Amino acid sequence: METRAIDLENELSVWRETRQRALGDDEEYDAEPVAAPPHESFRRAAGKPGRGPQAGPRGPVHTAARRAAERSQPRVTGRPRAYDERTRGLIDHGRRSVRRERFGRGHKITLGVIIVVVGVAVLVMVVLRPGASWPSSVAVVQNEITTACQNPNVASEPNQVNFACAKDTSQILWVFSLMTSGDNANFTDTKTGRQGLEPISATQGGEVAWSLNLHHPYNPDNPIDSLEVAARAINNIIGGASLTSSSGKPAVQAGLESDPDNCARYTGSAAVITRAGYPDLCASPVTSPSGEAALVADVYRDWFVGSSAVLAQDASVLFQNSNDPGNPQVQAILKSLFGPAA
Repeated sequence: METRAIDLENELSVWRETRQRALGDDEEYDAEPVAAPPHESFRRAAGKPGRGPQAGPRGPVHTAARRAAERSQPRVTGRPRAYDERTRGLIDHGRRSVRRERFGRGHKITLGVIIVVVGVAVLVMVVLRPGASWPSSVAVVQNEITTACQNPNVASEPNQVNFACAKDTSQILWVFSLMTSGDNANFTDTKTGRQGLEPISATQGGEVAWSLNLHHPYNPDNPIDSLEVAARAINNIIGGASLTSSSGKPAVQAGLESDPDNCARYTGSAAVITRAGYPDLCASPVTSPSGEAALVADVYRDWFVGSSAVLAQDASVLFQNSNDPGNPQVQAILKSLFGPAA
């Protein structure tokens, strides 16, 4: 009852303030009937409790003062309710002009962590996956080539062609050895009697060894001896050689570069240098990849007498892709030579 009395007093105070403002702002307001004094329910609410039937309900009382206050403020009627409805709409649905996020922050963090983990796993598998490589014997022969090419006499005489031991073309030695003997210094061909890494007979190797100032007798099973002989033979095939015939007179052995047509294929120019007592030589050096590939194929057929054009082309492909063992053509050639386990 005390709370209700306080509420009614507040309403009465509001009514009085509203009434005073209305009288000051609008002179025509006097035409309206003056509201009656506070409702009888106010008296019953303000009286002592326990007066029996005089005690009224506690529901809201719509007094004349409240109605007068509502009439005196027509411009603000309904606005609080509109504001409340708008606020409630923003709370429940958010702004329409702002796109609502599809995922919360926690979901974004979780998704980001998953993406990072998957990316790292894929990267590790790609980096650590064992790639294609040359047979392990290639590394062994490469070290042996370094030693063999220290002999200054491996260059052809007298033109000093040294294609076999040049920095950018020395792979011709291990490529040829890989194809003809599997890089096995103890290789023996029972049909031809050929021994060692290079595809020439021991007699031929011994003859070449004399011009290399090698120790004697020549040993085809020694990889260093075998590679030195192979290097000198390859260089002679390319640049030719000046030899002494059985009669003691000088004889000029022509090389691949003595042919103008070959020079056109190797260098792009058919010009040939001719000097007395020297084999003819291409006027331009062989430097292009296509020229080197053609030269290697021709050397292989002259070096390994009786080899097919297909094997010569395979040797050229391996030479060109010496730094790319994963090349599909390289893998196909290795499988044809050594089987799938190569």
